[in-house]
Amino acid sequence: MNIGILISGNGSNLQALIDACATGHIPATIAVVISNKATAYGLERAKQAGIATVVLSHKDYASREDYDTALTKTLEEYKVSFVCLAGFMRLLTPAFTQAWHDRLINIHPSLLPSFKGLDTHARAIAAGVKFTGCTVHFVRPAMDEGPIIIQAVVPILQDDTPETLAARVFPFEHQCYVEALRIVTQGQYKIVEEKVILDKPSTISQGIVHPRN
Repeated sequence: MNIGILISGNGSNLQALIDACATGHIPATIAVVISNKATAYGLERAKQAGIATVVLSHKDYASREDYDTALTKTLEEYKVSFVCLAGFMRLLTPAFTQAWHDRLINIHPSLLPSFKGLDTHARAIAAGVKFTGCTVHFVRPAMDEGPIIIQAVVPILQDDTPETLAARVFPFEHQCYVEALRIVTQGQYKIVEEKVILDKPSTISQGIVHPRN
């Protein structure tokens, strides 16, 4: 399976996927990393791993639709069959998400469906919830919606700040994204009525919650 990864920033989740593909834990090849920002450090991570990189600035296109058309064209040029969003800070058009239906996944730093959108850790602390985490899910046209593949649960401590909480969630993001992509590339799941059903329990257990094992 040829994977395309879309980023906008540092690329720590990208690095986790690069490492897992390099060791064969994920049976896939990262064909291209695309960023809408030329300054994204994730591009350097990809270059160091010998992966092709492309910068597609959204500022060069008149509309979101034009940009997403160029995005799909670029992915197809690299013969990508599956797409991962790894900190890609763009709202994708319905046409793009439908074109890549069930071939597009995202990671979000909360336990969806709670705290969709930005500033998730600050909002979780402000709401007084006792647990947060991260979610890897298939992408649908609505923001941060779609069948959930895997989640990790992280407790919120009394003295947490958004920064300290984010630092504790980050390692689970990396684990979850690697595990979710492994499950997908090995075909160990099915989607029934917009719910992911796993063929067997994951090899990760600590802090990981699976829908309908």
